[in-house]
This record gives sequence, C-alpha cells and structure tokens, in this order.
Amino acid sequence: MTEGPEASEKLVEVDLGDLRPTQMTVGLSEVRLKRQEWRGRDADGKKHFLKKNPLPAVFGPKKRYYITDHHHLGRALREEKVKTVYAAVLSDFSHLQGDEFWVVMDNNRWVHAYDANGRRRQFVDIPKKLSKLTDDPYRSLAWEVRRLGDYPKDTTPYSEFLWADYFRRRISASLLTSDHADALEQACALARLKEARHLPDWSETA
Repeated sequence: MTEGPEASEKLVEVDLGDLRPTQMTVGLSEVRLKRQEWRGRDADGKKHFLKKNPLPAVFGPKKRYYITDHHHLGRALREEKVKTVYAAVLSDFSHLQGDEFWVVMDNNRWVHAYDANGRRRQFVDIPKKLSKLTDDPYRSLAWEVRRLGDYPKDTTPYSEFLWADYFRRRISASLLTSDHADALEQACALARLKEARHLPDWSETA
C-alpha cells in the first residue's frame, strides 16, 4: 500500500507501476533513446541514476502519486521492467477530491490534458498508467529539433508540447510519415522564424 510522505520528506521510494501521469502523450523516439541509455549503465550506475533523477510528483487523492514531469523517463523505465523509483514530492494535495484536485493541478501548470492531435481533453481522459500514454510524433519531432540545437531545453512546463503544436500546424502528418528527414529539416527552419518567437526560449540564431 502506498504511504504518504512525512512532512519533512522530499524524496520517497514508490512503485513505478502505481505512478499516475498528468499528460496524455509522449514522443516514443525519446522513450526509445532513454531505454538505450538505461541499458548502457551497469547495476551501480542504474542505482545512482535513479537516486539522482527522481520523478517530480504531487501526492494526490487516494494516496496516489501524480508525476508532473519526466514522463518519458518513467515510461522508458517501465518498459525496462524497473519496479521502484524515487519521487520528489512537490506538494501534498491528498485532501482534495475529484475535480478540485485537477483544478488545482491545472492552476499550478502541473497537468497537460491534450491528446496526440493537440486537442484539449477532459481530465478524466488522462491515462491512469504510464504504459497507456500514446505516441505524439510531433512531440518526438520537437525533441529532435531541440537535440539539434535549434532551440534549447527550457524550464517552462510542457514547453516541448508547445513546440510540437507549432510544428503540427505547419508540417503535414503525411510528410512526417513519408519523409522524416525532410520534415525534420523543415521543422529546424521553422524553429528559427520570427513567427515562433512566442515559444519558450525561441531564438533566431539558435
């Protein structure tokens, strides 16, 4: 049974399979890379990595932990059959119920209820397991563009989803499927346009 964090605790060990997502999608390309990186570590390296990379989480209703970031890492570890991880507890909202909990989460920008088509959905539609998160190829595209240096990593919550939506509206799904290299080249060029200046950490010269 999941126990709640003590008042003085910042880090708790939790069952990975019990963690609840706060978003609907991931970019499976990023998940695959994180799986490869995990396999490249020895046993001691894996233990050290888990302790140094806790999943940020909120303690919510029914004594459940809701992770607010690092969904790709969580999904990768889940697929690698990791049983337990560390969670860095941001807040205790276990006294809240139902819609009130999600309203507070939304106000704190700790939930992203958008599907693989970039459409806003109800909070109840958010999967209850990391294994149920669906693939958003535009989220993968945004991640690839960032890796190439066309925009840096930003601390804005869900910043890469904002970039994904920007690309979704300008690059066709058929091109992304049929000619990924061309789609990536177009995305890198789009990332430097002034029309992207509203996005987190945009730079013409990135």
